[in-house]
Order: sequence, then structure tokens, then C-alpha cells
Amino acid sequence: MAYDLEEQEQLASLKAWWNQYGNLTSWVLIAAMASYSGWTGWNYYQRSQASQASQLYEELQGAVQAKDAAKVQRAAADMQSRFGRTAYAPMSALTAAKSAFEAGDLKTAKTQLQWAAEHGNEEYQAVAKLRLAGVLLDEKAYDEALKALAGELPAQFAGAVADRKGDILAAQNKLAEARTAYLAALAVTDKRQPARQLIEVKLEAVGGSVPEPKAAL
Repeated sequence: MAYDLEEQEQLASLKAWWNQYGNLTSWVLIAAMASYSGWTGWNYYQRSQASQASQLYEELQGAVQAKDAAKVQRAAADMQSRFGRTAYAPMSALTAAKSAFEAGDLKTAKTQLQWAAEHGNEEYQAVAKLRLAGVLLDEKAYDEALKALAGELPAQFAGAVADRKGDILAAQNKLAEARTAYLAALAVTDKRQPARQLIEVKLEAVGGSVPEPKAAL
């Protein structure tokens, strides 16, 4: 009998608690379940997107190998519209830009590079901006080329950016500024990198002198 009474008291307490907090608890549980369901669903969606984007990127690479420039551009456009938030999208844009450039279609090359510069991560943005500046340099659109290199870029690209600025300034016959840019490029370019020798040649071509190596302490 004592057990029955104790059980009744527990049931009464539980009922009173549920009347006060049950509705709130239900909503908390529902919200937690919805959050977990959303999280797992998002992960599945991300994996699915990456898998499909990977397949499309392989198709794009196949079109590059086949030198089918039109198919390359179609695949890149499809990638950007369907999988624009994946890493494959800026990769495809850079590849499509190279394909267009080699085909002599500079307008499309610039469009693809601009897309990568606006939608890629920091590294893809830097690569896209450097290549875009190169295309604009070829077109003698010097001010636009310098503008393409404006803004913050990852430190590891500092040498390449300064070098490209030197090329643009040299093309404008702004030799003093070009020398400054090439010197800045040398200052952050490792001596073991092959690109350093080319920068030195360009610096000397605009009347500069390669700095003497610092003596070891």
C-alpha cells in the first residue's frame, strides 16, 4: 500500500510538472530534432553537391583534352549555376578562362576570371586577379590591369603581384615605378625560385640593379 501511495505521489508530481513545463519541453525536443535533422540533411546535400560537381569537372577536363572550347564553356557555366558554392566552380572558371585565352577569346577569358575573382576563396581570387591583370596587360588596358590587382591578397602572392605590377608599369614606360615594383617582388621571392631570375632580368631591363646579397652574420 505504501508503494502504491508513493507511486501515486510521483505520478501526481510528474503530472503537475508536465502541466507546467511539458509544452515547453516538447518544443525544445522538436527544435533539437529539427536542428539535428537539418544538420544531417545539409551534410548529405553538401556531399551530394560535391560528388556531382566532381563528375561535371571531369567532363570539363575531358573537353579541355579534346580541345572542345565550346563544351568547356558550357560545362563551366553549368558548374557556376548548379554548384557555384563548391570549390569546383572557381577551378572550372580558371580552366575555362585558360581555354578561352588559348582560343583567342579574350572577352570570355576575362569573364571567367572575373567570376573566379568574385566567387573563389582567397587563393583562387589571387590567381584569377593575377591572370586577369595579365590578359588586360596584353590588351594594353593598363589602368584596368592595375585595378585588377588592387585590394588585399594572401601574403604568399605578394611577389607575383609586385612582379605583375612591374610588368604593367614598364609597359606604360613608368620605369622608376617599375623598378620599385620589381625590387619589392625580389624582396619577397625566395632565391631558390626560378621566377626570381626572370624578375632580376626585368629589373635590369628597366635600368635597375639587383641588390647585393646580405652578408651572413
